[in-house]
Amino acid sequence: MPQYNPSALVVIDDTTDQERASDGRSRYGAYLAQHADDFHDDGEPLRPVEFAVAAWQTATAPVMSPGYAAVRPDIYPLDVYRDHHGGAQFCAKVGLRHAALANRPAGRPLDWQLDSWTHAGQQWACLAGPERTDRPAVLVAATVLLPIPDDILIRPTAARSGRTLTREAKAVVAALTEYANQHLTPLVYSLAGGAR
Repeated sequence: MPQYNPSALVVIDDTTDQERASDGRSRYGAYLAQHADDFHDDGEPLRPVEFAVAAWQTATAPVMSPGYAAVRPDIYPLDVYRDHHGGAQFCAKVGLRHAALANRPAGRPLDWQLDSWTHAGQQWACLAGPERTDRPAVLVAATVLLPIPDDILIRPTAARSGRTLTREAKAVVAALTEYANQHLTPLVYSLAGGAR
């Protein structure tokens, strides 16, 4: 199980990736091969932004579960996408319970509840909608957008699955993970005043 902490929204575990690999090298590499059509443009390597989007999408749930890049369960989803200016952005959705708000909704409507799969004492628990439907619910969520600088993206050299594509995809996912942990984590942490 990934070891998250207050400064890490995303964790990569290369040891587990190799141990669980059907080819003995990389489980993520096997997923890249299964999604090979996402990694070329008419036989040519993708542009850096499109490559980052495809590599991240393949590395995270729901494509890989558990993901090569495991995202903290209270952040869902954490996507990389191409914005309307052609740059890359992170988009994180963060559920906020009423207790984290400056003003609670009037009338005491139902709130997010802990996902039923949450274990006692689990610090980064996933939130779910209320099971009850007999009264109104107000489910507050924040969308956090973070531009990704072009200089951390990679211009891929491979358009076909194999060791080169796997190495390049792992490199861009590692760069995205580091950037998210450094720059997105403080934004997410401040939303609830550090309380989750």
